[in-house]
Amino acid sequence: MRKAGIEDILIEALPYIRRFYGAKIVIKIGGHALINDEMMESITKDIVLLKFVGINPIIVHGGGPEITKLMEKLGRKPKFVAGLRITDEETMKIARMVLVGDVNEKIVSLIGKHGGKAVGLSGNDGNLIVARRKEKLIVHVEGKTREVDLGWVGDVEKINAEIVEILSERGYIPVIAPVAVDSNGNSLNVNADTVAGEIANALNASKFILLTDVPGILRNSSDESSLISEISCDELRRMIADGVISEGMIPKVQACLNVVESSPSITCHIIDGRRRHSLLLELFTDEGIGTMIVGSNV
Repeated sequence: MRKAGIEDILIEALPYIRRFYGAKIVIKIGGHALINDEMMESITKDIVLLKFVGINPIIVHGGGPEITKLMEKLGRKPKFVAGLRITDEETMKIARMVLVGDVNEKIVSLIGKHGGKAVGLSGNDGNLIVARRKEKLIVHVEGKTREVDLGWVGDVEKINAEIVEILSERGYIPVIAPVAVDSNGNSLNVNADTVAGEIANALNASKFILLTDVPGILRNSSDESSLISEISCDELRRMIADGVISEGMIPKVQACLNVVESSPSITCHIIDGRRRHSLLLELFTDEGIGTMIVGSNV
């Protein structure tokens, strides 16, 4: 079989570029990509390319491993319950320092390096992400039930997306840190997958894409060849109930479920951010590379 040439690749991409011209696409960056300089260079180049072909990318990023690393440097031991970080006042200060002052600034700088214009935001900017402090969790540990106060961890109440809309329409790429603000002006640490999904809904984005450290949704977590290219919400719920989807994939999948159920016109993608040009391959080729979750009305 003849290997596809550059002209074949461009012709295959053309209808997708036409379809998504002017569309808003929310991209969540997390995992290994944030600590791998070569990977981040590749991802930000692709994001700038999307902007130049008329697509409007909006970036939301995580930073959990970086927060843990700095805490350990400062002699503080991170504590987690049900996959959520217990965030006291000191930990919240560290989280803000890492998410807003380090990771966010790094992504903005890389986009600028590759010819794009980016603006860093957090939930405090224009009350972009308004949240309330999460209620105490009921957890079961070694046969005992207890309440756990997660501290300054938030649940999203409202997204005020006007500032994102304005920046995107004027040629900028918004880069959003998942730090929210409550009604009293306090900062809250919010799960980045959840924030990204809520922003996709608020913007009525065309697509919501999560860059992860796995190829997508796998039927067998130890077998990458078991990748599912397209899946329904019902099947995703069954896979969670059966324990096939577990641990760190649960908040990602739940964010996708929330988006698809709230806005069936939005398609969600879970793709491997470790693979070069994964964004372009998923968006601009017939086969794609990850898992797509779609609503019934698409």
